Amino acid sequence: MVRRVLFLLAACIFASSFTLLAQPTFNDRLKAIMNQPEFAHSHFGVAIYSLESGERLFGLNENKFFVPGSTTKLLTEGTALELLGADYRFHTRVYGTGSIDSKGVLNGDIVLVASGDPNLSGRLQPDGTMAFEDEDHSYGGPNSKGLPGDPLLVINQLADQIAAKGVKKVNGRILIDTGLFPEGTRELGTGVVISPIMVNDNVIDVLVTPGATEGAPIILQIRPETGYAQFVNHATTGKAGTRADINFDDGVLKPDGTRTVTVTGSLPLGRGPALESYKLSEPSLFASKSLSEALRKRGIEIAHAEPPSNVDFKTLAANYDGAHLLAEHISPPLSEEIKVTLKVSQNLHASMTPYLLGATLAHATKDVDQAGFDKEHEFLKNADLDLSGAAQSDGAGGNAFFTPEFMVHYLLYMSKRPSFPIFRHALPILGRDGTLFKIQPSSPAAGHVFAKTGTYAVYDALNKKLMVTGKGLAGYIDTASGQHLVFAVYINLADVSLDPDAAQEIAGQALGKIAAAAYDSVIAQ
Repeated sequence: MVRRVLFLLAACIFASSFTLLAQPTFNDRLKAIMNQPEFAHSHFGVAIYSLESGERLFGLNENKFFVPGSTTKLLTEGTALELLGADYRFHTRVYGTGSIDSKGVLNGDIVLVASGDPNLSGRLQPDGTMAFEDEDHSYGGPNSKGLPGDPLLVINQLADQIAAKGVKKVNGRILIDTGLFPEGTRELGTGVVISPIMVNDNVIDVLVTPGATEGAPIILQIRPETGYAQFVNHATTGKAGTRADINFDDGVLKPDGTRTVTVTGSLPLGRGPALESYKLSEPSLFASKSLSEALRKRGIEIAHAEPPSNVDFKTLAANYDGAHLLAEHISPPLSEEIKVTLKVSQNLHASMTPYLLGATLAHATKDVDQAGFDKEHEFLKNADLDLSGAAQSDGAGGNAFFTPEFMVHYLLYMSKRPSFPIFRHALPILGRDGTLFKIQPSSPAAGHVFAKTGTYAVYDALNKKLMVTGKGLAGYIDTASGQHLVFAVYINLADVSLDPDAAQEIAGQALGKIAAAAYDSVIAQ
């Protein structure tokens, strides 16, 4: 009997040992992913460190440069968080350049002074937080419906304050002072115009729905409805199963400051509604029109409705004081903006950040974005990071290169900063929210990986495909065994179909699998 019990015990120990030995290591799982046919010509870079000890656990091409895509935003937003502070708030003020008489007539202009606040939109919630949807309205697509709030919420609040001051008529113009930094450059990822004034992320949301029959005009729903742009619909309903293709031209700017925008292309019959974004050519003009319309809705007469030109804002700035203040919007703390930008990978916000740093911290009046990068360089240098492993020329990741090793050391440094809880809380969560909500949602690692995604792709005309030049994932992992890891993983040069979801479904899911492997397998070089 004793021999039988000992035999069974030994058999159980042997079986357990065999199970442990048979479990694939991280390296085994990584190789299996790399050996998939779709990555036959791709390059992989991996760096994994222990958060607690700073010990290197795994590396593959970790000192080679990779196209990082929007993982670049980790540096941009982390720098802003550290240099401006989590409690930094934007103050958007509106001034009257003349006195208000007894009849409520303002004998002068109304000037909104842009502060670089990226969230003059419907994101603002009653509790002071910022809402977001996992697929941001700026990028559109079938999974994006736009936030339910008023896109002109802040503009309407400012108009309420102006009306409360007793203004009945403006014997002047409605002006937007964008002197903080220049307006006009289009960010590299989506082509949205960078400006210190950002109303509804400098886009107009257009919800498009196919008609009831093939050949019928598609249905357009415009948010916000504004006199700035009139949409002429030439888009039609195509055959079921065909590819959606909706396009906006730049529009024709008319003397009254409005644009006529022509919509072309087609939507397949039977497809559900999808969000498209018209990118504003002149954000300051859009803001001026929106504020003018909001004031008129409150019964305020405006004498000069034509678009302003040759405005001397330096002279008008003499009125930027408490005596002339008509309205003010104070943003939620910067910690909320960092969350929005990192969760949804908001390109415009990140692209604006170097300009904001250059203007507010370096007080630059020319080459403002370079002054912002100089501030970032100083911050990273003071962190004792090896900048030979980093190159960056825009805030969002359209023009950047990093080594996995550099990125991990940067993330290790951020983990030691007092702002780290805010920084980590702002990251997308694997399988749960933000740009990671569709990646590995059923994996045991879902909910335990906090990381920034990144994608950069170009059209391959030769093969009518997309070349994903850069796909990345970098952040932190709370492993199944209770360890805490810092990691950066990149896939460069993976060709995929033109399907809008192909890069995510192939390269994005592969990166999610690599993170999941680090979560619950033995990591050994």
